[in-house]
Amino acid sequence: MSPAHAAPEERSNRFGASVRDNLPILLVAAVMVVAVVFLAWDRWRRGTFFFGGATLLAAALRLLLPTDRVGLLAVRSKPFDVGWTAVLGSVIIVLAATINSLGVT
Repeated sequence: MSPAHAAPEERSNRFGASVRDNLPILLVAAVMVVAVVFLAWDRWRRGTFFFGGATLLAAALRLLLPTDRVGLLAVRSKPFDVGWTAVLGSVIIVLAATINSLGVT
């Protein structure tokens, strides 16, 4: 039976399983959406902090969850993924904290 002709409860079960399987990347994406909203409101520093936080969240999820549960967060080996995203998130947050706020005091 094709997915379009499946029973409604079977489709909802597949949707729930899909969301559950991709929950780590969905959490990171939700934080990124918050960052984009802040950037759209001209709150660039807060938005940048949220981008860095989302990257650190990705590192933490990659570190704490088993490889078969992290979904799209698993790109390379676990040490590489955790190290790279942790360094990148930290650098983003440090840059956001240290850059002058465009002359506004």
